[in-house]
Amino acid sequence: MNVLSLSERLSAVAAHLPESAHFVDVGSDHAYLPCYVCLQDPTSKAVAGEINDGPFRSAQKQVKLQGLTEVIDVRKGDGLAVVEPDEVEQVVVAGMGGPLIASILEAGKDKLGRVEQLIVQPNIDARALRKWFQHNGFVLQQEQILEEAGHIYEILVAVRDGKSLYHEDAAVRDKELLFGPQLLKEKNEAFRAKWLDYKRKLERNVANMQHAQHVDQDKLASFKKELKWLEEELND
Repeated sequence: MNVLSLSERLSAVAAHLPESAHFVDVGSDHAYLPCYVCLQDPTSKAVAGEINDGPFRSAQKQVKLQGLTEVIDVRKGDGLAVVEPDEVEQVVVAGMGGPLIASILEAGKDKLGRVEQLIVQPNIDARALRKWFQHNGFVLQQEQILEEAGHIYEILVAVRDGKSLYHEDAAVRDKELLFGPQLLKEKNEAFRAKWLDYKRKLERNVANMQHAQHVDQDKLASFKKELKWLEEELND
């Protein structure tokens, strides 16, 4: 058996799983995360899902190498198609765009009956997931933002029941969907780095749109609103 260690990003994702978890890891990337979790906690069980043949075989190889074939089932399929209804209690989807993760959850809603916890790590557009949670009976419980090797990652954890992190005021809540209610309060170094970079890109987009012949006024107004929010929060 090889000693297995995870990146800081995946370690942070794994840390949100409870003891004795029974989870699916969608797009499992060599099954590193399920293997790590099940080595740390022998009472956990996992399904590692992969859609393509190469990653599927790599995941199978890793699970066998770690001696975990009894507790980790590697399956080939698209998104949550790899699990049966009511089979798992936690869902992990890491390393994809927010809208893609939301579409995976939407397409697999019939598999979420027993699911108590969703742990997602979107590479872009976490807002799409915060909105999906709101519309599908999940409460955002915890958020984390970290920087690793020059990349910034957000991790969102949602549960079936809990106290909402969002402000009661709808205008504030709209802003919180973009930034993340918990992340907005903490404003750590990774948060500031992410949104300073986004602000620079948004300023360029607005300048280009204002010089264009045909301007999407709704989109321009949306960008300007976000710029105002960024100035308020980054100057705070």
